[in-house]
Amino acid sequence: MKSILKKLINKETVTYLIFGVLTTVVNFAVFKGFDLLFTKTVSIDLVLLTNIIAWVVSVAFAFVTNKLFVFESKSWKGSVLRKELPSFISARLFSLGVEELGLLIFIKWLGFDSFVLELLPGFAIGGKMLTKIGLSVIIVVMNYVFSKFIIFKKKERDEA
Repeated sequence: MKSILKKLINKETVTYLIFGVLTTVVNFAVFKGFDLLFTKTVSIDLVLLTNIIAWVVSVAFAFVTNKLFVFESKSWKGSVLRKELPSFISARLFSLGVEELGLLIFIKWLGFDSFVLELLPGFAIGGKMLTKIGLSVIIVVMNYVFSKFIIFKKKERDEA
C-alpha cells in the first residue's frame, strides 16, 4: 500500500494537480465569462463555441505550466518543441472532443441546462457548470496520462 501511495503521491502528481486546478480555473473563468456575456442567447452552438474559446486559452496556459513546472522539460529547442507541442495539442484536441461530446449529450440531449442545484440559500450551480465540472474530472485524468506517458516522456526528451 505504501509503495502504491509513493508512486501516486509525489512531486510530479502534486504539481500536476495544482496546475491542473489552475488550468481548470482558467478554463471555467473564460467559459463563465462568455456565458455571462451571452446569457440572453441560450444555444448549444454558443455553449460549444464558448467551450472551445475557454479550451484554447487554458491549453496555452497548461502547455507552459506542464512543460516547465510539472514535467520539467526546460528546453525550448525547436527539436524538442516539434515533438512536444503537436503531441500536447493532439492529446488536448482529443480530450476537447470528449468534453464537447459530453456537453452535447448532457446539455442538448438530456436537458441538463435546465437543472439547477442550490447548494446554499442564494448560491446555486446550473446544469451547464455541473456538467462541465463532471467532465473536467475525466479530462484531467486523461490529460495526465497523455502528458506523462506520451508527451513529456523523460527518456526521449533527455536524448533530444
